[in-house]
Amino acid sequence: METPKYQRVLLKLSGEALAGEAGTGLDFAMLNTVAEAIGDCVKAGAQVAVVVGAGNFWRGVKNGEGKIERTRSDYMGMLGTTMNALAVCDVLEQHGIAAVVQNALDIQKVSESYNRVNAVRHLEQGTVVIFAGGSGCPFFSTDTAAALRAAEIDADAILLAKNVDGVYDADPNKVPTAKKFDRISYAEVLSRDLKVMDNTATALAMNTKMPLLVFGLEDPGNIKRVLMGEAIGTYVGFDA
Repeated sequence: METPKYQRVLLKLSGEALAGEAGTGLDFAMLNTVAEAIGDCVKAGAQVAVVVGAGNFWRGVKNGEGKIERTRSDYMGMLGTTMNALAVCDVLEQHGIAAVVQNALDIQKVSESYNRVNAVRHLEQGTVVIFAGGSGCPFFSTDTAAALRAAEIDADAILLAKNVDGVYDADPNKVPTAKKFDRISYAEVLSRDLKVMDNTATALAMNTKMPLLVFGLEDPGNIKRVLMGEAIGTYVGFDA
């Protein structure tokens, strides 16, 4: 059996991706295909952690700005990530894949509290660990939570599953001539303000030397392809 290029990864899933074409709520057809793809990664021998966003339910800055105090609005977003994490966990288990939710918020009846040692132990036992609640702090995005958790669990890479198939020099949905990068450095991403992740998350990934593998989720099978080392999407790192 072919060995994964990356043995331990953190997969970042946006809330919008879990909503499918509807844009809001949960698309269970998409959830099932994503679960199957994650299961294929686990069966290939990889250890998989997941950070989920909440854009399909609530985006703290966008939805709450001028209407709800920012800190409270961000906590609402963290609750949204918990809803998504529980859904992903349940669908994974339906596919026979061991999974657990760890939460930066203290919600003991629905999830474990985040603990790095326990998270690594779960991963080593072949359990998918889904990190909910972002970083647990307002003013920080789930992108930053992904970079933080990846560093804490000593992941080999962050897999960024997006609605576009890589990193471009402009929005390809608005600029038909936008150029796609096969490889690009953290510094260029920051200097060009390309919004691969938010700048705080990109800087943290750069400081911890964490490669970012950016690819499209239109085919969830891309998750395993990237894991195995197939050159799709865009690689972000020092050696770009």
